[in-house]
Amino acid sequence: MTPALRMDEALRARLAANLAHFEPRLHPVDDRKHAAVALTVVADEFGAPAVIITKRTSRLSSHAGQWALPGGRLDPGETVEQAALRELEEEVGLTLSPGAILGRLDDYPTRSGYVITPIVMWAAGPVALKPNDAEVHTLHRVSFAELDRPGSPEFVSIPESDRPVVRLLIYEHKIHAPTAAIVYQFREVVVKGNPIRVDHLEQPVFAWR
Repeated sequence: MTPALRMDEALRARLAANLAHFEPRLHPVDDRKHAAVALTVVADEFGAPAVIITKRTSRLSSHAGQWALPGGRLDPGETVEQAALRELEEEVGLTLSPGAILGRLDDYPTRSGYVITPIVMWAAGPVALKPNDAEVHTLHRVSFAELDRPGSPEFVSIPESDRPVVRLLIYEHKIHAPTAAIVYQFREVVVKGNPIRVDHLEQPVFAWR
């Protein structure tokens, strides 16, 4: 289990140092679409460190109702960092400066034709979040302790692939890749300093489209 942590500058420095020692694995975009997601560290209701995770609204045309990190496709001329900051503001109403960025994790290529680049950010102090109803059904500040609950993640075999499907247990929910893979790497690399790779982990078949 992750020991009790405080949302302070010592934690920020530790997370930044763990990322500085990690060399992210990059994937060519080629004919796929490039997207960025924001892994944003904020305080939860008890002042403990947490990360923002959303559940997408059922009205979206793709991946409706799935668990996600704030993010989306890069606009023309954008960097992954700029896209992650923009999507964070558009989806959950949180505006951060480039100085809030701590680093990035491995690119995750999806079955649906994306390469997702995760950008890790730090939101100091109490922050108000306002989900965009057009995209976000529910918004959650998931504590580091909840990310490290016993028995999570789970790795499941499926007949459609020789790669293990990864899923995280968060509260009463089961969250699948790509979000599960990215958040699992965040837990291990950023919080614990354990340099694992996750781009080989599989998604469930329903997320392939």
